[in-house]
Amino acid sequence: MREADEPVELFGTPEALERHRDLVAAVRERGARISPVTADGLAALAETVHPQGLVAVCRHRHVARLADLPAPRLAVVLAGIADPGNAGTVLRTADAAGADVVVFPEGTVDPYNGKCVRASAGSLFHVGLVRGGDPAAVVAEARAAGLVVLAADAHGEVELDALADTGELARATAWVFGSEAHGLDPAVAAAADARVRIPIHGRAESLNLAAAAAVCLYASARAQRTA
Repeated sequence: MREADEPVELFGTPEALERHRDLVAAVRERGARISPVTADGLAALAETVHPQGLVAVCRHRHVARLADLPAPRLAVVLAGIADPGNAGTVLRTADAAGADVVVFPEGTVDPYNGKCVRASAGSLFHVGLVRGGDPAAVVAEARAAGLVVLAADAHGEVELDALADTGELARATAWVFGSEAHGLDPAVAAAADARVRIPIHGRAESLNLAAAAAVCLYASARAQRTA
């Protein structure tokens, strides 16, 4: 566990602290303060209807620029995503697909939003995290780092299957995903190397953001691992 991932303080109901004695002991060994609270107090801290009995306070773990992290093979840029549940789910998907970095530029929900953290299901602590920066500037930074920048766009001029067939997805890649409701800002989409659409073979109009991200990221992950 890295220092940035370690809890500073752990709040818990007496019952939860007893139930998770091994976890509490491990956290205490790392120097975190253990604070018993009532069930009502825990519910207020957890910001959720059915809290699990424990809430940890951790240090922020992001960096300001993509260049502050080791060069990634697979990166994700969340450009203009306002829904914290969507952002957290895509972050979790990126982690599962083996992405190294997830970027939350300006205009995107705070990665530390409680709903985003919960939707990430722990993946917030597994990937490199970049916070801030103009989205178009982030795209330029990714390209400067040697990544091919692909913008997921339902009206993109390139089909995902075609990229997979030609081996283009095996290259170090940054995928850019926009708002589910409004799509990508045209300036951000134009800054990418290609706008990529996922083929729709049935009668559905589109995929939701998390499903689209999963399809794109796993296509890249497969190509990179079989290259």
